[in-house]
Amino acid sequence: MHKTAVGYAIGKLLQVMGMLLIVPLSLAVYDNSLISIGEMYANAEIFGFSFAILFALLVGSLLVFLFKSGKHLQGVKEGYAIVTFGWLGLTFVGALPMLFWFISLDPYGWSNLHLHFTNSFFEIMSGFTTTGSTILSDIEAAPRSILFLRSLTHWLGGMGIITLAIVIFPAMGVSGYQMFRGEVPGPTKERLQPRLTQTASILWGVYLLFTVAQTVLLMFGGMDLFDAVNHTFATMATGGFSTQNSSIAAYNSDFIEWVIIIFMYFAGINFLLHFKALRGDLTSMFKNKEFIFYTGTILAVIIVVTTVLYFSGIDSVENTAQHYRNGQPTIEEFSEHYNAQSEQYDSLYDTFRIASFQTLAIITTTGFATVDFDLWPNFLRFLLVALMFFGGCAGSTGGGMKIIRVMLISKFGLNELKKLTQPRLVSKVKIGKTAVDDKTLMNVVAFVFLFILLFVIVAGLMTLFVPDLTTAISCSIATIGNIGPGLAGVGSVENFGWIPIPGKWVLIFSMLLGRLEIFTVLIIFRPYVWRK
Repeated sequence: MHKTAVGYAIGKLLQVMGMLLIVPLSLAVYDNSLISIGEMYANAEIFGFSFAILFALLVGSLLVFLFKSGKHLQGVKEGYAIVTFGWLGLTFVGALPMLFWFISLDPYGWSNLHLHFTNSFFEIMSGFTTTGSTILSDIEAAPRSILFLRSLTHWLGGMGIITLAIVIFPAMGVSGYQMFRGEVPGPTKERLQPRLTQTASILWGVYLLFTVAQTVLLMFGGMDLFDAVNHTFATMATGGFSTQNSSIAAYNSDFIEWVIIIFMYFAGINFLLHFKALRGDLTSMFKNKEFIFYTGTILAVIIVVTTVLYFSGIDSVENTAQHYRNGQPTIEEFSEHYNAQSEQYDSLYDTFRIASFQTLAIITTTGFATVDFDLWPNFLRFLLVALMFFGGCAGSTGGGMKIIRVMLISKFGLNELKKLTQPRLVSKVKIGKTAVDDKTLMNVVAFVFLFILLFVIVAGLMTLFVPDLTTAISCSIATIGNIGPGLAGVGSVENFGWIPIPGKWVLIFSMLLGRLEIFTVLIIFRPYVWRK
């Protein structure tokens, strides 16, 4: 591997990040415009953003200068290393403003540096990977600049900040296609144009168009500009960070919920299909088997969830109270919360709306919440966990294993079953009328195996740090699938702040593995990759 090539590209990425952080810095300055210059300099958010920008631009420029000889030396190995180390470097820079803010809130300040750095790195990694798991217990108490930083990392990570860098620096000298393959979700990375820069520009153009459209609709529904932008960033990136403690439920608006439902659905679809549809080619979307399976799965699950919720209600107080971790509420306290939840399912329309919202939030891995779905019957809780493995379509901003892989592994299993009863049968796995080549099929089988294996390993490790198995299992799939909330101690009304520091680092690595689709990260651990 040419390490100079990796250093040069990461330097360029840090320069991009430094420029992007000017936006939340400007918001911090605006919100503190009435304080004196001296006070402004001492302000934790302003100082943190200023330090992060200077650090990113100076270190980035230094790397570009020192390793400019590696500009044209990138190859396959360098591409994957750039993606992995680039994301780690960008997360470190993004965590700096939050780190200074956390320290300013702690009377012991720097003595708890290890805790504050872990929390900051966790929150920003959760943002960039569009996981949406948070360590904040009081989101509404955070400054607007910090809240916007969280949402901005969502939006950048959703389509891919390296993909954006390819647009900004088309001549950055990187083996762009290998980086594109390492960052864009899914087993196939189709190009719309011969030049990768053109394809990246188209993807970001469609992404920006949907972002503007949803922001306008949310403002029409009653959100102010700040909340509309933040929730749009979280929706289109399938991230889930909210500016409110109770997430979307805080707005108590059917219109806002339906807007987010629609755009979560859009965000889970391959953005190349969106581009073709916007160009008038709707037939390509309805001929796409993955899109049909994705839509059919969503409709089927919504019907099942609506039916179960409407006719059976939610689980009993005795059976559901146990999911609370430290300091369980009394039966009276839980009953009050339970009754408030159960009233929402009296109307078939309300039940359908809630079922639609939570189904889309989970299968697209967005992670928003309008209810505490941890109070639902165990069958529905299991169904939601199963959906976490599915994720969105390839080429979407959704996490999980991706719908196309679920389809391929299912077809592969059925095909092998047929061969056992018909030994002479020659049968290829097909998606529609197109046969899948053996190389792609083996890649999918290997990915699914590693995904499940890593899920089991992370869940096993988390049993060392959390008090119950449900929490350990659900926080494992919630992070490696980039979903956000899980069940029990990390449910939709809980947060990850209480998890011990070692457990948070396990989950940080899990989030990175899930967003970069496992192979991109694991490849760098092979000694062969580091040989010239």
